[in-house]
Amino acid sequence: MSVWPAWEVREDGGATAWFHVRLAFADGARVDTLAVVTENGVSLEDVRAQPALSLDDLGVLADWIEGPLFEACGREPGAEATDGEAAGPRRARPAWPRGIEGRWLIAQEYRAAQEDGVDPVLAVMCATGHSRRKSLRLISQARDAGFLTPRHARR
Repeated sequence: MSVWPAWEVREDGGATAWFHVRLAFADGARVDTLAVVTENGVSLEDVRAQPALSLDDLGVLADWIEGPLFEACGREPGAEATDGEAAGPRRARPAWPRGIEGRWLIAQEYRAAQEDGVDPVLAVMCATGHSRRKSLRLISQARDAGFLTPRHARR
């Protein structure tokens, strides 16, 4: 399963985030969906499946993807909003540490994604909540700090 952010809208102290989700199965079947994550849970806006899903499978699709979606946006599955009131400003993720600690964590995320066979830049994007450009800059800083191997071999 792959999850990557599409866009996010913030309004009145709350946030609504859209994510692209792809489920790929060993037999070649595939499900692509556009999912919405709010404080109240997960809903599906668009679903495309090859081959088509049965009504029973479509009914449980949100349950299948809920855990990875909440993990992608830094929330615990089943953590619902309380009274609709926030205790203060909220972020989907805690602030990413700066400096040498942040660079070390970037390198850890990058290497873990490589070992799992997923896109390491996307993994850094999901972990930090930053754009692709900013994530590439952070990866570059981790390389410069010596936490990752150089991108190109010197001749």
